[in-house]
Amino acid sequence: MSNFNVELKRVVDDSYDIQTGYNLTGALISDIKGGLVGGVRRFALITDSNVLELYAKPICSALKENGYSADIFSFPAGEKNKTREVKAQLEDEMLSKGYRRDCCVIAIGGGVVTDLAGFLAGTYGRGVAFINYATTILAAADASVGGKTAVDTPLATNLIGLFNQPKKVYIDIACWETLPERQIANGLAETVKHACLASSEFFTYLEENADRLLKLDREACEHIADENCKIKYSVVMKDERESGLREVLNLGHTVGRAIETVSDYRLLHGEAVAIGLTAQAKLSQKLGYMDESEVSRVTALLKALRLPTQIPDYIDREELVRKLYTDKKVRNGRLRFVLQKGIGDIVQFGENSFATEIDESLAREIIMSM
Repeated sequence: MSNFNVELKRVVDDSYDIQTGYNLTGALISDIKGGLVGGVRRFALITDSNVLELYAKPICSALKENGYSADIFSFPAGEKNKTREVKAQLEDEMLSKGYRRDCCVIAIGGGVVTDLAGFLAGTYGRGVAFINYATTILAAADASVGGKTAVDTPLATNLIGLFNQPKKVYIDIACWETLPERQIANGLAETVKHACLASSEFFTYLEENADRLLKLDREACEHIADENCKIKYSVVMKDERESGLREVLNLGHTVGRAIETVSDYRLLHGEAVAIGLTAQAKLSQKLGYMDESEVSRVTALLKALRLPTQIPDYIDREELVRKLYTDKKVRNGRLRFVLQKGIGDIVQFGENSFATEIDESLAREIIMSM
């Protein structure tokens, strides 16, 4: 018998920049020329049907005009298509065009695109470089920092994936101007979540500037983009792999993700999260962590941003309760919730513990009341 020790210690620097601005295609090309991804000359642009014509094709043309090889790989828009099957389809298309390990993936789109493309990049050729070019408010708030990539399955949301950090993130606020009104409101839900969990001052800013945000006022948009990055970074920096603190970013998502799925994606992600934020606020009040006025402020802000706060009548409440058990925070078959403490803080339940077990009966009571 013999024993051979394979020693593979390493120090990895996954730092990257997030650039916020307007019409950033030129900045992207300049960065690539400057060595952002080394000597890579071939780029796979992953996008969806909503973004294909608006942004992916112009960026593809710009790459080719500057001497690079590039192809677009697109899929139908929507959370419903963030699946292993679509990922495999995109991978097969890339293989058929001869893409190997000497390529870079550029994700152009919202959160669905960046989640899916980041996961693909992390497994393609055992890992290739990727860049996020975020075109939605939701992606700017939720997908710009953190490196969490994943796909959904009928049994669970975001449980199949990996941590994979991009080389750089571009938040192009000019893209927001092409979003429908519903998508503008949808994108602001994660911004409200960040304010609820981390900053009473930011929450007050959102209350005072709701109309400006819905009208895409330039100064207001730049401010929320910066604040979202700062708040999420302050969490991810301390807990990149979600061993404890990072769970706070799931505020509102236990009910939110479940209702998004049970609605068969008739509700957009931000709309579902808004309802989830309302549910957790009511639960927090029930447990003594928020008072009635604070819960009212949360629901009033969501309504001011044209987001729903009640569960639609077409949702089967019992099916929704059952779906809660597919949440990634579930441990040993027990529901666990992240809970808000007043405005701008989160309840801590112990050392490095930011979610607590909730009896199904209490979760059902809250859901039935909505």
